Amino acid sequence: MHVLVIDDELAIRQILTAMVSRAGYSCDTAENVREATAKLVRGDVDVALCDIMMPDGNGVDLVRSIKGSGIETQFIMVTAFASVETAVEALRAGATDYIVKPVRNEELMHRLAQINSLCGLKAENQALRQLMVGDKGVFHFTSPSMVEMDRLVSKVAVTDSTVLITGESGTGKGITARCIHEMSPRGDLPFIPVNCSAIPENLMESEFFGHSKGAFTGADRARKGLFSQADRGTLFLDEIGELPLHMQTKLLHVIEDKEVRPLGGEQARRVDTRIIAATNRNLVEMVKDGSFREDLYFRLSMFQIHIPPLRERKEDISRLIHFLLQSFAGVHSRKLLELDPMAEEVLMGYGWPGNVRELENVINRAHILADGGRITLADLPPDIARQPASSDIPGTNLANGSGLREQLRRVEADIIVRTLRECDGDRKTAAQKLEIGLSSLYRKLEELEIMGSGKFENG
Repeated sequence: MHVLVIDDELAIRQILTAMVSRAGYSCDTAENVREATAKLVRGDVDVALCDIMMPDGNGVDLVRSIKGSGIETQFIMVTAFASVETAVEALRAGATDYIVKPVRNEELMHRLAQINSLCGLKAENQALRQLMVGDKGVFHFTSPSMVEMDRLVSKVAVTDSTVLITGESGTGKGITARCIHEMSPRGDLPFIPVNCSAIPENLMESEFFGHSKGAFTGADRARKGLFSQADRGTLFLDEIGELPLHMQTKLLHVIEDKEVRPLGGEQARRVDTRIIAATNRNLVEMVKDGSFREDLYFRLSMFQIHIPPLRERKEDISRLIHFLLQSFAGVHSRKLLELDPMAEEVLMGYGWPGNVRELENVINRAHILADGGRITLADLPPDIARQPASSDIPGTNLANGSGLREQLRRVEADIIVRTLRECDGDRKTAAQKLEIGLSSLYRKLEELEIMGSGKFENG
């Protein structure tokens, strides 16, 4: 996530930059409205920490101008206590939040983590979102497990049922949750995603349920909680298995009673919030060992959807690859690239521990690196390129009609390709290592149809 610190005071810029950088975010600075505008219009700033008053203008006008241009930068206003009313005006103009000087590191990190989580979900490529929406998109799964998942999503989306989505990291739980929301009658109302593991435990109650002014030190104003923000819409609780037990109890009460009581408040407030939860943990086992409440599990799992890992639905991989190639051709404004058969075979044989998200990243990387209109083994990450292709083990395809000659041809191809990789594509060195003549190596490359892969261009 890229953060822009906008403040006319050098000391403030330095302090905020140090906080942001220590948290692992990239950071840039601007000392006035003019400089900030020039950097914001590039469209690559995710979050702007913006002062209210500056020598050549004010932050409210800057927010209004940038938001009016259609730029999706999230603004956090940084203001002195006396300027809180102006900060509220900035919220009306499109700012996401504000914090009061002096800025506390814990508060700033929490705000940035929230926005980073939201940006992460939004940044899940548009292509990936289409992959999960069945008839609403242009991609249709062929594996029986995903066809069934699409059917379940369509069935539950039109209801108000609580949904629990399970599956490994990278399978698309967040995208599935958003699709359920968008296909529901609540689709035009708020969808609020929250990563339960990203909220500091001492701030959880305030974040979920809100707080009244003066509820604790630093609570200089009342604040809506996540349930109220998602009222009449959907609250997506990702990593639900990370919630501590005391928060599980409070969450259960909200789901059952449909009302929240802000921290420090005297009156409860009714909320109509649909809950979709997700986890990559085994909640049944957590219930058995006492780390997850059984009654909350039954409430959340009223309707459960499991997304199988990519390795269990090999039928989808090839179509996913070619769908992503088409998508990234548009993203990178390039023509549609071909995929070298050897590279595709390696991709098909890989185990994909990171699931669809890893596949997306690999294809995106290959699309950027590829030259000459074709993706080759050289464009794949080294740890994947070194994996054996699905046909590297003799006999694996015998059931499909491949005879001994074909199996031997594949084994020979594998040995030659591996040797060329070890020799960094140097054919002369590879021929010596294989103990064959250079002309024989050229002939075999032609016979095996791997000359044109583009991988081995060194003489």
